[in-house]
Amino acid sequence: MKLEMVMKSDSVGSQEALFQSVKTLQDRGADIKVIHSGIGPVSKSDLFMALTGSKLVVGFGVGVLPKTEPESKEMGVEVRLFKTIYSFVEDLKGIAASEDSRAREERITGKAKVIALFKSSRKGIILGCEVLEGSLAVGKSFRVISEPGEVFRGKIASLHIEKDAVMEARKGQQAGLKVPDFNRGKVGDLVECFEDVVSRKGKAWEPRGGVFHI
Repeated sequence: MKLEMVMKSDSVGSQEALFQSVKTLQDRGADIKVIHSGIGPVSKSDLFMALTGSKLVVGFGVGVLPKTEPESKEMGVEVRLFKTIYSFVEDLKGIAASEDSRAREERITGKAKVIALFKSSRKGIILGCEVLEGSLAVGKSFRVISEPGEVFRGKIASLHIEKDAVMEARKGQQAGLKVPDFNRGKVGDLVECFEDVVSRKGKAWEPRGGVFHI
């Protein structure tokens, strides 16, 4: 997620130093963009500009104009004010890093062992499975793991327990899993059913309305 912010400073020299610091962070992989910059205290117009980005205004060596603080709370825009370049850089680095705190992971929802094989077509096969853990379910992603490792991955299109079509086979049950485009299964292979989940390693930054002195 890109961090788009408004930047205010007390002088042209400070502004140049801030832009150089932002460029350094960008070169290190931080996805930061300055959508507006200016000299002088933070004003209501800066808050409106921040609404078009990440609702963040950063200020260096400046304050805020009268009534700006209650307006920032009402608009949900966060104003962060700094006195040193070091604190500006470290704080921005932390905010930018938090935007990448979400990670996609796999969660195993079922495991089964192949106990029989049945030919279903020239290119397909039915895996006779005994569910060892969790469940196998229609629509879920699955993989077949043989002795060298994963040999097939797809989604479960159909399951049968004896002659009945079922949506799910649970621990202790035996089911036939039809795989149309795979015929290299072996007795003893492992079938894993899994799903993608999004986890958070830490809390991503979100704007709090108000003015904060860092």
